[in-house]
Amino acid sequence: MTTMKNLKVCAIIAAAGAGTRANLGRNKLLSPLYGAPALYHTLKKFDLPEIQQVVVAANPKDFDEISLICKPFGYTVVKGGETRTQSVKNALNAVDGDIVLIHDGARPFVTSELIRGCINSVEKYGSGVCAVPFTDTAGKVNYGQIFGRVDRDGLYCMQTPQGFFTEEIKHAYALAGDENFTDDSSVYGKYIAPPRICEGSVDNIKLTYARDFRREMPVCPENMAERTGFGVDVHAFGEGKKIVLCGVKIPFDKGLKAHSDGDVGYHAVIDALFSAAGLKDIGKHFPDGDPQWKGADSAKMLKKTLNIVAERGYAPACVSLSIQAEKPKLETYIDKMVQNIAEICKVDPSCVAVAAGTCEGLGFVGEGLGIAAYCTVFLRKL
Repeated sequence: MTTMKNLKVCAIIAAAGAGTRANLGRNKLLSPLYGAPALYHTLKKFDLPEIQQVVVAANPKDFDEISLICKPFGYTVVKGGETRTQSVKNALNAVDGDIVLIHDGARPFVTSELIRGCINSVEKYGSGVCAVPFTDTAGKVNYGQIFGRVDRDGLYCMQTPQGFFTEEIKHAYALAGDENFTDDSSVYGKYIAPPRICEGSVDNIKLTYARDFRREMPVCPENMAERTGFGVDVHAFGEGKKIVLCGVKIPFDKGLKAHSDGDVGYHAVIDALFSAAGLKDIGKHFPDGDPQWKGADSAKMLKKTLNIVAERGYAPACVSLSIQAEKPKLETYIDKMVQNIAEICKVDPSCVAVAAGTCEGLGFVGEGLGIAAYCTVFLRKL
């Protein structure tokens, strides 16, 4: 996948520092954060379809270990230099795309929205530097005493990623020679043009001190590797000679009243998928008043739902469905229902459970007025 202008996008992850201020006894990027090396979380954020190449500048002392962390992603690893400026220069020699994003390996809380916003800014303005407005009172301090104030209006805290057209930032770094810079926008601003800021985030902090490693992971969909959802659907009996449950046609002396084919089983699965993805229910996506779903095969509705969920970065891992009906008896159809769900959801049949029971004569179902279905799903991150 490429950007809207068909430009190849690359990313550089600067991971060649020592991280001594964290005082963790080793390279801070190799220290554990939420059960994995801190660098792993940063690398995973750039595993996006918009980015075709990732180059990681590694500290030579940690080159082998960092290479192992990068291997599952297929990222290129190069040796960094003694300064951040030199490390980025080394990495720039290995990129070949039209646009390059440069990001600190110590910023694992970056989101795909920030990354995409940075790419869009480069396409539109030629550069994109994630930044947030400075909100605290700023002062000039010397020997522990405040000697003046700095007007915070117009002040921003620079973050990464910082994006540029590759040839321009390469040219800027070539002109910089042996001069050192703390970030890439400073190089670009000195030798090319004033860089353009784009949206940053207060959560996009840089891991610097040991206390930063005790920070709670921001709660957002991107950081949730798994999600669960619950769905319910009911249909009343009406005219007909068969019912359809999870794609299985079952002979019966009644049908189910519905705008579509009335597949209450698939409908409960659909509702659970939307629930897990944090989306509105089945009625919002497949309204009764929409003629395209009149008498529709609910398998098509389920496939469309899976595509919508995939766009949010998730796919089903497990499906558990319970169907309640006094009649007809469903035992002989269960295996086929499991198979149908597994095939459409692209999971192993062992990850699908379908149960059928009665309501012992109680309530809507117990009185033989219709069928109800309840479903839970477990989504995994794509």
